Amino acid sequence: MAPRKKLSFRGAHADDDSLVLDVIAGRKTVSADTVEDYYKGYGELGDGGYAAGDLIDVPDLRGRMRCTIRATEVRIIRFGDIPVDVWRGETFASADEFREVQIRCLPHLDLHDDVPFVTLHFELVEVAPAK
Repeated sequence: MAPRKKLSFRGAHADDDSLVLDVIAGRKTVSADTVEDYYKGYGELGDGGYAAGDLIDVPDLRGRMRCTIRATEVRIIRFGDIPVDVWRGETFASADEFREVQIRCLPHLDLHDDVPFVTLHFELVEVAPAK
């Protein structure tokens, strides 16, 4: 059996668990990133390069285990054509809101319609016991 990977959902600050809570509640079922960043790890908080079938442990930004998810699909999309299941799974009200937030969170990138994004679709497997 392959070792589990890790993925943290970046909030506004170290105490922002809102995205993890959305995963646990079943509202957040998708995560998206640029192709380049998707395949890079980001230290203790994420391995990168997730594939369908991977079991992924989700710690909060302080490193506490919160839940486990299973990757169900990985898809390449265009920034100018965000499918409904992606913006809804990312907990946005529209594709326009998805794009606005990505532009605000990634100001160092030139995000235009043809930029490819990778979407990781997942399902909740288990919630970690409260400590």
